[in-house]
Amino acid sequence: MNITKTEYGHIQEQTIYQYRLKNDKGLEVAILNYGCIVTEIMMPDKQGQHENIVLGLSSLEEYQVNAPYFGAVVGRVAGRIKGASFQLDDKTYTLDQNDANNHLHGGNEGFSHKVWEAKTVEEKDCVAVVFSYVSKDGEAGYPGNLQLKVTYSLTNENELKIDYNGQSDKKTILNPTNHTYFNLSGNSKRDVLSHTLQMESDQFLELDHESLPTGKKLHVTGTPFDFRNGRKLQDGVASTHEQNQLAGNGYDHPFLLQDDCNFTISLYDEESGREVKIKTDQPSVVLYTANHLSDEYSFYGHPSRKYLGVCLETQGLPDAIHHPEFPSIILNKGERYHTSTVYAFKGR
Repeated sequence: MNITKTEYGHIQEQTIYQYRLKNDKGLEVAILNYGCIVTEIMMPDKQGQHENIVLGLSSLEEYQVNAPYFGAVVGRVAGRIKGASFQLDDKTYTLDQNDANNHLHGGNEGFSHKVWEAKTVEEKDCVAVVFSYVSKDGEAGYPGNLQLKVTYSLTNENELKIDYNGQSDKKTILNPTNHTYFNLSGNSKRDVLSHTLQMESDQFLELDHESLPTGKKLHVTGTPFDFRNGRKLQDGVASTHEQNQLAGNGYDHPFLLQDDCNFTISLYDEESGREVKIKTDQPSVVLYTANHLSDEYSFYGHPSRKYLGVCLETQGLPDAIHHPEFPSIILNKGERYHTSTVYAFKGR
């Protein structure tokens, strides 16, 4: 196992590096210290052909505009916060408005647009990069000086683990996630609509016209949101279900997960034989089928388009600060925050 570090570009006087983690089985994961962005996951198909199974851009300049958050850690709070404001202890905090009247993925310059400190770790059966960042009191409108570490660890079992650890000197809210777009066809050759997704989830959140949770939990039975026995992502695009159409003909919804920390999510592409299994201690995953992806990007010579990737964003429930019935995303002063998600890469 090894890690290599190469210069990727510059932001003002800061050097941006790409860290490439490689295990003994040939699985490779490349990450930037800008936004903790996953630029590549190189994985073999059933013929042994190694290709990139995530959507990654070709230059730092493209990532700096990064409207779709390709591969990045987003936060302080993933998803939308209604009205770009919230209350804690009777005090109102006003956040960046970067999604109409709402706040999205940490604001105009959230975690996805920050330069992180990086430290590498090499052990016998694991290599890792520990990224550190201090989000100052008032950044994007959030209270508290927040110290955050995000660790990417690759093992010889073909597992990539992302750990998030944080602590604040004031009461605040925190709900980060990773926003990688998977495409198991390899090098973006095909869209993801033929991918099969299986999830142990029997409820999802209803969304309103601003893609904010209404607070209502809908049962998946008899709908295109029932992935318990596996179904192709195409079903949501072809669906006449109001929630699919509201999301732009596809999925952009939080699904409630079983509280057992097992591999409860599986994404599989039959043609390539590639599979990604996911387990998390988070209460939900947001399934997004890139319904609004524009044509302004390019991957391996293939122009971007709708449905070219699929995000599986493990996190607390979106806009939880406005829904006391949801699991809390409040982080108290001095309290330690920790959550982890594991991705297991397999071939069939």
